[in-house]
Amino acid sequence: MRPTILFLLLSCLTQAIAQQSPTPAARPNAARPNARTYCNPMDISYRYNFEQLNEKVSYRSGADPVIINHKGEYYLFVTIQGGWWHSKDLFNWDYIVPDKWPMEDMCAPAALSVRDTLYLFQSTFEQRPIFYSTEPEKGKLKFYNRWLPRLPKDIGPWDPALFHDDDTDKWYMYWGSSNVYPIFGAELDKSRNLTYAGNNPAEAYKAMLWLDPYKHGWERFGPNHSDPFKPFTEGAWMTKYNGKYYLQYGAPGTEYNVYGNGTYVGKSPLGPFEYAPYNPIAYKPGGFATGCGHGNTFQDVYGNYWNTGTTWIGVNWGMERRIVMNPAGFDKDDQLNANTRFGDYPHFLPTRKVQSRDELFTGWMLLNYRKPVTASSTLTTAPTDTVTADRVADENPRTFWVAGQNRAGETLTTDLGAEHDIRAVQVDYFDYKLDIYDSDSTVYTQFKILTSTDGKKFEVVADLTREPKKDHACAYVEIPARADGKPVRARYVRYEHVYTAGKHLAVNAFRVFGNGLGKAPAATTMTAKRQKDERNADLSWTKVPGATGYNVRWGIAPDKLYQTYQFWNDHANHFELRALNVGVPYYFAIETFNENGVSTLSAVTKAQ
Repeated sequence: MRPTILFLLLSCLTQAIAQQSPTPAARPNAARPNARTYCNPMDISYRYNFEQLNEKVSYRSGADPVIINHKGEYYLFVTIQGGWWHSKDLFNWDYIVPDKWPMEDMCAPAALSVRDTLYLFQSTFEQRPIFYSTEPEKGKLKFYNRWLPRLPKDIGPWDPALFHDDDTDKWYMYWGSSNVYPIFGAELDKSRNLTYAGNNPAEAYKAMLWLDPYKHGWERFGPNHSDPFKPFTEGAWMTKYNGKYYLQYGAPGTEYNVYGNGTYVGKSPLGPFEYAPYNPIAYKPGGFATGCGHGNTFQDVYGNYWNTGTTWIGVNWGMERRIVMNPAGFDKDDQLNANTRFGDYPHFLPTRKVQSRDELFTGWMLLNYRKPVTASSTLTTAPTDTVTADRVADENPRTFWVAGQNRAGETLTTDLGAEHDIRAVQVDYFDYKLDIYDSDSTVYTQFKILTSTDGKKFEVVADLTREPKKDHACAYVEIPARADGKPVRARYVRYEHVYTAGKHLAVNAFRVFGNGLGKAPAATTMTAKRQKDERNADLSWTKVPGATGYNVRWGIAPDKLYQTYQFWNDHANHFELRALNVGVPYYFAIETFNENGVSTLSAVTKAQ
């Protein structure tokens, strides 16, 4: 999260696999019929933002997430939310209102669990306290110190991260959010209430890393790294693994599809650090929820690693965003990486230690990409060609449908073209010309999902009116199986509105997931040619009849294709990739997908 003045500037300037699989993606695991699934963007009660109250801009947002495993339960901290969320399973998140909180709220808060205590600290350029809690599930906060000493002007600490080295019992802070300054680090003195170590705070910190977009293509600014403007580095986070220290950072800008996380690796908490050649560690430039930068890396109760991040909407305001969570981990060479392949499709939440990189992917495919959608009504006071029902099936979070009125009974109905097995639905809402600036008790979401085989007789398969009232800006609903254990089979899927707060009902995505009854598409081939500027490569592939899209996958070795860029079949079959590192060899492969599944992976080719 950048300081507000930088937000305004940017708003003006813009509006792998670890194991290759020779077989198509597996269908849902019949041995885990009760396994809970989730889908990005995360389904939490994103809060309405007060920041633009004076400008009368109303929107929900969430960014810069930190998830902490504290005593076997999870706590989620997000920019400007007035509190935090608590979960026991990474799926059901309850919002917690704390007993004390900064008047200006918290941007990009740092959080850390050490033994029985959770520590919390906000972004600031002034003097602010570190809080702590031994009862975070009850919202109880206390002051650990009243303020940290002041640092020199513009140095921070903004976008802070706290780190405790269990082996040495030493404490550290990392921070930085700038296109001028680096990521900084400093040791904290526990004996002096976690203030900066040493007698002179102005000398207690030092530079950890700088962006180098001339060598690291993915650190270049702009959509698909196309802008010459200086990129931002922000969102520091530290993870210790196998005796190594992984200092992570977000780049090049939250408002772009290429917002990702990178890492430097060192042998001590304050370096020196070396740039990891396999960067970025988390990267998702294609699909619905693009961008996954500025988050954290944490372990769940089973020891599985996860990487969180921020995805951008940016219609109502430049910093209108949502959050994502992707499986992560370390490979046999201790390379940290997050798996964003089908990253905004349903995934299982694990019930044990995961063994393979793609194990959590359900195999449930998107069934209604650009399929016909009809609405009960459309707002006539808006340009009707911009708020039509078809916008909910184009996989673009910045286009949307607006109903004629926000009233119960309004519907969206998508025709899948044939019968499919229906597994889950995601409904993403858009804040269209609302006047809500506080998520009070009137802000909640209710709807029903209905299915039909003939478009005439519909059956209710999910009903949020039977659940406690919560707000769901990115509502994700699993469709229960039938009494015989088989999935619901239907051609038509309908959203029936019950309630959302505000004057307008607007939806920017109605996504239906499951499996078709046909065959996965054929495999295809691709070429990758490195340009004279080694940061770039020209990619091309052969289109396949019946395909919905393609995943281009690449990495620094044939068995390390950790990066994925998703392309749709109705888009061009060539692309200039501008995310590579100078002096690093790259290998590429491609897979094809549609409603029925995923093809085998093509032969791996080295970019020449």
